Amino acid sequence: MKFEDLTTLRPDLAFIAHWVGDGAHVLDVGCGDGAMLRYLEKGKRCTGYGIEIADDKVLESTRRGINVIQHDMEQGLGLFGDNSFDTVLCLSSLQMMQHVEALLRDIVRVGNEAIVSFPNFAYWPHRVALLKGRMPVSRSLPYQWYDTPNVRCATIYDFKELAEECGLEVLDYVALAEGKPVSFLPNLRGSLAVFRLRKKAKRV
Repeated sequence: MKFEDLTTLRPDLAFIAHWVGDGAHVLDVGCGDGAMLRYLEKGKRCTGYGIEIADDKVLESTRRGINVIQHDMEQGLGLFGDNSFDTVLCLSSLQMMQHVEALLRDIVRVGNEAIVSFPNFAYWPHRVALLKGRMPVSRSLPYQWYDTPNVRCATIYDFKELAEECGLEVLDYVALAEGKPVSFLPNLRGSLAVFRLRKKAKRV
């Protein structure tokens, strides 16, 4: 299959990819159509697996040549041992989970580092929609309230607190708008939040 340039197709994924080391062993939890893992394999010599539950997405990933496992993330990542991967990706999937804390702990258990992204509910168009008495609909939240797969809503501040409660260290985080980092008022002006995490080292 032709190599896909995420810079033009998905600038948010292209930005996230630069946090993944060359040659890293990667697990993409909720890999969707496999575009990200394909990009990492071809562009950064990474290896790894994708996890996806939707039949159509599993088929798309397979067509891209991705090693994909059909598995319900709500059941955890018990099929993988501790520190099996250099990096675990969970991109725009965590907000669809019922048991966010358990999955977040499992992600950092199987990976030395984790990269998590989710729609930032505090993004200013979302706030404006709520002020108008409507549920937000945007590029990062493209669903109507009655057909959305998202069961959780979070802001950058919310997630930082959750990471602390789960005993995780935030190595870096950024808010993206149209795939570009937002430095001024990120919780207001960023539509997508991206965090790089790892387990906190145990004190001796």
